[in-house]
Amino acid sequence: MPSHAADLARRLARNAEAVCRHYLSNGRREGRYWLVGDVANTKGRSLFVRLSGPDHGKGAAGHWTDSATGQHGDLLDLIALNRGFDRLRDTLDEARAFLALPPTPLSPPLDRQPAPRGSPQSARRLYAMSRPITGTLAQTYLHSRGITTVSQFDPLRFHPRCYYRPDEHSPTETWPALIASVTDLGGTITGAHRTWLDPSGQDKAPIASPRRAMGHLLGHGVRFGVARDVMAAGEGIETMLSLRMILPTLPMVAALSANHLAALLLPPTLRRLYIARDADPAGDAAMATLCNRADTAGIEPFVLSPCFDDFNDDLRRLGIEWLRASIRRQLVPPDVVRFLASAVTG
Repeated sequence: MPSHAADLARRLARNAEAVCRHYLSNGRREGRYWLVGDVANTKGRSLFVRLSGPDHGKGAAGHWTDSATGQHGDLLDLIALNRGFDRLRDTLDEARAFLALPPTPLSPPLDRQPAPRGSPQSARRLYAMSRPITGTLAQTYLHSRGITTVSQFDPLRFHPRCYYRPDEHSPTETWPALIASVTDLGGTITGAHRTWLDPSGQDKAPIASPRRAMGHLLGHGVRFGVARDVMAAGEGIETMLSLRMILPTLPMVAALSANHLAALLLPPTLRRLYIARDADPAGDAAMATLCNRADTAGIEPFVLSPCFDDFNDDLRRLGIEWLRASIRRQLVPPDVVRFLASAVTG
């Protein structure tokens, strides 16, 4: 009986296609790979699992990568994310059950403690338990903010009953929430951001702090696309989604606050950075700090400035065509051709 995670991973690799058919049933086999939308079994082709190869090492069966988020791992990692487990023991028990192996003896009580509240493990579990936003209150909310197009590969999900606690002395409530994954440069989920929503979907929930982040945030962010030579960075998710309406192929990062924007880690391959500033003192300070850091790293910084407080304000108050014209004037000419979406005609 295998007693180590590596042994279970090898056994799963030898049955890679069966694992995929069980946990990723919305996908399908194409050649040597299983293709599906993501670890939560969403329909699509972003995540691919190798079905053949050795049972460990380079090119091993069971190794998977999500090309949209950069996440990767073996089949134990996939099972943990798919099922929302934050303890290794739960993942190993699930794998043993799938392989029809006897369960292991009970572990000491310490091993059975839940993940610390607000930890990266809790963030990964919350994200895995959430679902795609299409047809949900999260999509309704974004539409109310003028954001009418969101890619299926964007790291956004919806949870219908996300826990909210005003403070440590108050009872726990549940509200629908827009969930965004926070990832590092390698695509590993380090945290999650929650925007609790009013049940109508037309606004944020009527609570004291409708936006909160959890996990390890410093240097990381909510990533839209994989950055290589050119990238845009800003504070808010809605700010960056507003820019995505007209720059759908430009990789972007929402750092979630001015302080976190100033400390954002930059990809080593980056050559040009657009900083979408918020028009307030904190936004100006973060922009200046990040510009200096980019210069020091040999990255050319450019500032994108809104007319009002931020680019979501511009989108809602002035419209998408005005925003497109404004951003066109602020982009480097080659990036206008490369990234700026043409106006829809007809």
